[in-house]
Order: sequence, then C-alpha cells, then structure tokens
Amino acid sequence: MKLSVPRRTAALAAVAAMALGGLAGTTASAAPATPAGALAAPDIPLANVKQHLADFQSIANANGGNRAHGRPGYKASIDFVKAKLDAAGYTTSVQQFSYNGTTGYNLIADWPGGDPGQVIMAGAHLDSVSSGAGINDNGSGSAAVLETALAVSRAGLKPTKHLRFGWWGAEELGLVGSKYYVNNLPTTERSKFSGYLNFDMIGSPNPGYFVYDDDPTIEQTFKSYFAGLGVPTEIETEGDGRSDHASFKNVGIPVGGLFTGASRVKTSAQVQKWGGTTTAFDRCYHSSCDTTSNINDTALDRNSDAVAHAVWTLSAGSTTPPGPVFENTADVSIPDNGAAVTSTVDVTGVTGNAPSTLKVDVNIVHTWRGDLVVDLVAPDGSVYNLKPYSSSDSADNVIATYTVNASSEVANGAWKLRVQDRAAQDTGYINSFKLTF
Repeated sequence: MKLSVPRRTAALAAVAAMALGGLAGTTASAAPATPAGALAAPDIPLANVKQHLADFQSIANANGGNRAHGRPGYKASIDFVKAKLDAAGYTTSVQQFSYNGTTGYNLIADWPGGDPGQVIMAGAHLDSVSSGAGINDNGSGSAAVLETALAVSRAGLKPTKHLRFGWWGAEELGLVGSKYYVNNLPTTERSKFSGYLNFDMIGSPNPGYFVYDDDPTIEQTFKSYFAGLGVPTEIETEGDGRSDHASFKNVGIPVGGLFTGASRVKTSAQVQKWGGTTTAFDRCYHSSCDTTSNINDTALDRNSDAVAHAVWTLSAGSTTPPGPVFENTADVSIPDNGAAVTSTVDVTGVTGNAPSTLKVDVNIVHTWRGDLVVDLVAPDGSVYNLKPYSSSDSADNVIATYTVNASSEVANGAWKLRVQDRAAQDTGYINSFKLTF
C-alpha cells in the first residue's frame, strides 16, 4: 500500500517490541451462502498461496532484499507471475511505463471467453518498498489474485462476463502503474468494466477484516461472504484512496476490495471483535521485517477464499466438467546431466482430437529444478515444451499444471512426459504425470 504520510518510526519500534496475540473470535462454522444461480467458488488452498509468498521472498532475497520499482526483484516478480499464467492458458501482456527515469511494468492476464462488453477485473500491486520484501504489502494480495486466477484455469470456468487480472507496478510511488493502465484505456474500453476488485494487504499479522465502501454490489458480495463465515467486517478507512482501486474509481469504474490493516493501531473494540492486540495491524508495514513471518494464516486463508468467491459470483460463470484423466504414477529416475527419460500414459477411448486446453499435471522431485527441460511429446512425435532450462532457478521440484493447445493432435495414443537434466550435481525423479482431456 502506498505510504501517504511519514512513517511513525518511534511508534512502530514500540509495537515491534510487543508480542502479538493470536487471532481470537469466531471460526468458520458454515460455508457462505451462494446467490441463486451462481456456482460456488472452490476453496483456495492456503498452501498454494503461501508457496507464492515464499517464492516472492526468494526473489527478494536474490535481488538486494526487495521487489521495488526499478529494481531487478520487481521484474523477476513479474516474470514469475507471468510464467504461471502462461502455463495456465491465459493471454498475458506486459505493459511498460517509465517513472523516475526507470522502466516499470504492469502485467495483464485475460481468461478466454466471456462477454468482452462486461469485464470483471481483479488486481493487486506487485511492487514492494525498497526497504523490504513486501510480503504482506503486497505479496499477500498478489499471491491471492494469482492463485484465484490459477483456480479459474483448473476449474475450466466459463464465466458470463470476461475475466481479467492485473498486477501493478510502482504503486508505492503513487499508484503509477495502475494510473498508466487506466489512462491508456480508451473511453469505450473503460465503459466495458462491470467492476474492478482490489486486494492490498490481506494477511496482516494482527488483522482486521475491512471491506471497501464503494460499489454497493461489490461491497455486499464481500460482506455476505464474511457474514457466512460468522466474521464481522468494518468499512475500510485507513487506506481509502491510497491503493490502485482509486485509479479505476477516478474514471468512473465501479470498485471494491479487501484490506486487513496497516500501521494504524487496532482498537480495544476491534480486539473484542477480531482478537489480537491493541497494536498496529501490521507492525512491519513498509519495513524490512515484512517477510514471510509477517503473515496471519487465518486472515490470508479467509481473504483468498473471498477473492475467489467474488470472482465467481460477479462473473456468474459455469464450469466445464473435467474430461477423462490418464495418469502414470510410476517413478522414473532422471540421470544427472544425462540422457532424457520419459513417463508414458496410453490414452484410449477419447473421440477425435485432444482439446485446446489439455491439462498436463507434472510432479517431479529434483534438487535444482532449473537444470531440467520438460516436454510433452504427442503420439505423432510433436513436442510441446512445458519448462525450459534455467541455470538461475535453484528451487526444488517441478510441481505444476500446464495448459497445452493440443487440438491438432489425435487424442488416442501414447503421450510422453520427457525430462532431461542438463547440468551436473543434482538429482531427482519423475513422481507422476497426468493428462486431463
């Protein structure tokens, strides 16, 4: 979230020295009601959202400790999110802008289908301040929006309205990226927006549950969701006009969103309502301690599910039942810096060609995944690269779902996952390989 006043250093130092209490209050006892005619959104796996946060932390660690505008950690964050979305079947575009003599980036991802005259967009700023990794501000919102977008792909959602997702640059410097995006939208394109949903700081360690007081329909969508969980909400006031929804609101686009609090101190009444302590909602706001340890899992989980609920409800979609599934769970050892190996699934009983959205689930255990080149090989020998070699990607394992346009391929036959280790000193194996038609 953009800082609009000087940080109260003494106050933050004081609250940093105090222990935060655990989140008390009610727990989810029933699923939120789903409006008549609308499909229920899936549960967003907290583990997936937290893995994105861990990846953002790793990116910051490898790039001077932050993911700020104009710094290499920000561009690496953009590249990370884009790769996930490209693999999931989104049409992505990177929009460049210039600010303070450096290049900034917005990432836009469109899900195929839906009425292009009615656009529902969810977004979050991806940049941090220069003093830290920005895991709550705003890795939390960015990760929740990313995982919701991936859930749309996994579900094969067919929304009535067109779905778009955005990750904004240079928000911390004055909403620069989102302003650039909106200002470069023709008036006719602006008029197609049914709503923009903003998520900035949704995992604060001493959380509140705040809903933006803007478009009534969007506001009520969030309020109803939390009411269904038995979690009270308040109208968001601390960050009003200080995050990217303001860029959209200022040109007449309906907006809404969620927030769990920043440097303001939680009141006694709010502690009674939500638990926690009468200290800052986020004692590490805009500080170096905004790391993966600066997250409340309960708040992050609830808010991530709320993001998906709003996307599903407001886009009024339907899902395509998953097609037949073919899987090979036999382990295949991958020789270190050696020849390629394959895992094969034999597809039978599927009429015609493979779909344009063939889902390829890959689970590879490996101690340096950048060494690996992973391809899908069709029955006729056509090769679809899923993951290229990358000497800089030192993380473990390849656990991902890729979407392949295989509509030119006959469905039936032997499909192979081909994996080659192209560098020395690290080992692993193919754990499983699955195709969903």
